[in-house]
Amino acid sequence: MKIFLIFASITMLGLIGYGFQVWSIRSMLRRKSTGEANDSITVTAPLSLPPVSVLKPLKGLDDNLFDNLESICLQDYPEYEVIFSLQDHNDPAYKVARKIKDKYPVRDINIIVERCNAGLNPKVNNLIPAYRVAKFGHVLVSDSNVMVNNNYLREIIKHMENPRVGLVSNMIKGTGGRTFGSIFENLHLNSFVMGSICFLDKFLKMPCVVGKSMLMKKQDLEAIGGFKAVKDVLAEDYLIGKKLHDIGKHVILSNHMIKNVNEYWGVRKFINRHTRWGKLRWKIGGMRYFSELLGNPVFMSFLPLLLWEPSKLTVTFAASVSSLKVLGDFYIGKKIKTKMNCLLYFLSPVKDLIIGLVWFVPLLSAAVVWRGNRYIIGKDSMLSPCPETGIWSWGYRLADTIKTRLA
Repeated sequence: MKIFLIFASITMLGLIGYGFQVWSIRSMLRRKSTGEANDSITVTAPLSLPPVSVLKPLKGLDDNLFDNLESICLQDYPEYEVIFSLQDHNDPAYKVARKIKDKYPVRDINIIVERCNAGLNPKVNNLIPAYRVAKFGHVLVSDSNVMVNNNYLREIIKHMENPRVGLVSNMIKGTGGRTFGSIFENLHLNSFVMGSICFLDKFLKMPCVVGKSMLMKKQDLEAIGGFKAVKDVLAEDYLIGKKLHDIGKHVILSNHMIKNVNEYWGVRKFINRHTRWGKLRWKIGGMRYFSELLGNPVFMSFLPLLLWEPSKLTVTFAASVSSLKVLGDFYIGKKIKTKMNCLLYFLSPVKDLIIGLVWFVPLLSAAVVWRGNRYIIGKDSMLSPCPETGIWSWGYRLADTIKTRLA
């Protein structure tokens, strides 16, 4: 009984934390675009609409890629350029970018194909050539799996009217979901990820940037060393936000929501991605990373079944917590208008159990695989090449073998 009471207490704390996340999401959604932003910064309609350079790093065929890229070309905005950046003409994303450029000949669209090996972060290697040719003083980094409304630029540029603002990022919701992996991904984006970002913004006033949408001024970016300053880190978005915050600039979370389209992910891709993200947060947050496990009430509620015994009490407790989490995620989904089938929310506890197991991996391994490259991740997500020979390489090969067997 003592074991059960310990985990029940931790679970209740996790539910309280989850409640604060739901509250912070609701608060962010109710925040008016003409009202007060975080850090007491007032947001008003901009006196001018400065031209913007939109940088789109491309690699492979993301779900819904054509429509995603097309959405940035349909902005109700007076002047902006779109720069698609790739490493290779043979990348299948190149053909999609060409189709977009051909479909909108009057738009200022540029395609940059350049093999850049300035650093170890492949996304930053795509951004460096695009940034080099960017014409305008405001730069927007927008990922290829993002779809936006036609008022996207108008909404986020409002924050830049204040000279103290150095970076504007956006709330992101997962949409699509035609496979289990993509459904898990969207459920996680719309609960843990969104809830954590909004919670940190509302209650802790901590800048937390997700790199899928980052609007900055060139002069501010260059003041922190430009993209080359983050070429060898995994969490380039986090570090850019931190560096801007350190020089006295505000990092703003806009309540204008953008879509992260995930349709045909496999479960393996979901696990690999959040294993990588977990390693990133462990290396950046240190002991704070343990709060993620304690803040997973579904996973904690199931542990008494394993460590004590399956009984009416433990089963009822786990089922009750899972039901509360399903209802909470369903409420968030309705508030952010995901249009997800309500029955799919019953997969939320399954997703949380998977995330709970994935949580332990970063404590055992520092190797990450990203876009076909293998790295060792160090403090503050600093990357170094993963050794292919020597005693350390055997551990990574063994891990790959186990993952292949279990897949």
